[in-house]
Amino acid sequence: MTLTPLGEQLRDDLRAGYDAIRQGLARASESTRGLAGTVRLGVMGVVGHEIRDVIGKFVAGHPGCDVTMREIVFSDPFAALRAGELDLILVWREVREPDLTEGPVLLTEGRLMGMWAGHELAGRSAVSMEDFAGRTVVDPAPPAPSYWTESMLPRCTPSGRPVPRGPVVTTFHEVLTQVAAGRCVTPMNEHRLHYFSHPGVVWVPIHDAPVTEWALVWRTGGLHPRAKAFVEVAAASGPRAYAAPRDGAAGH
Repeated sequence: MTLTPLGEQLRDDLRAGYDAIRQGLARASESTRGLAGTVRLGVMGVVGHEIRDVIGKFVAGHPGCDVTMREIVFSDPFAALRAGELDLILVWREVREPDLTEGPVLLTEGRLMGMWAGHELAGRSAVSMEDFAGRTVVDPAPPAPSYWTESMLPRCTPSGRPVPRGPVVTTFHEVLTQVAAGRCVTPMNEHRLHYFSHPGVVWVPIHDAPVTEWALVWRTGGLHPRAKAFVEVAAASGPRAYAAPRDGAAGH
């Protein structure tokens, strides 16, 4: 059938509209497929349990996705992320790495001083950052950047008095072993008190310690759409202040 010029114009207009709709549906399908799969999240110890509400919101809103958690250690927090083995990590801030992006804060909490039973400060209800002066603390093994570890383990007190370094450690359990042996004291995040106990280790709150902020971090320019969706859910949820379990409901 021969079309009139008007018919040809109508055909071309309809075809353009049809092609635009088809391309839009294809993009939507690609986007949906991109949000199916697993978000690989690196966490230190049990802190991942404290963001289970964020994980629940993400999975509920993206039923094609799930989240798996893998432990990372403070002595080498960024290696698995840089290697592409993880999509995101949850670490204390701040992170100042040129190839990594620091995202939203999910959790905030106070800090404790860990010491051996019988230590002169063990009977106090609280201690100060100044109480670290002259007392040996653990020394995190490399390759963790010094600026990052020193935000948790400062080399001097707020007034400038030195805090000496002692045993080299790579994991939290090594920290506990050294503290229990009376070789050092250590600052630690508040949630540790309610998830872990160790024979001979006493925990005392540090009343003037900086607040620890746990933030998501990812490779700059390397965020998968499903990981981006997780970050968006986390940002919308906002940071939550850690609250100790009641009635001894620790060690989940």
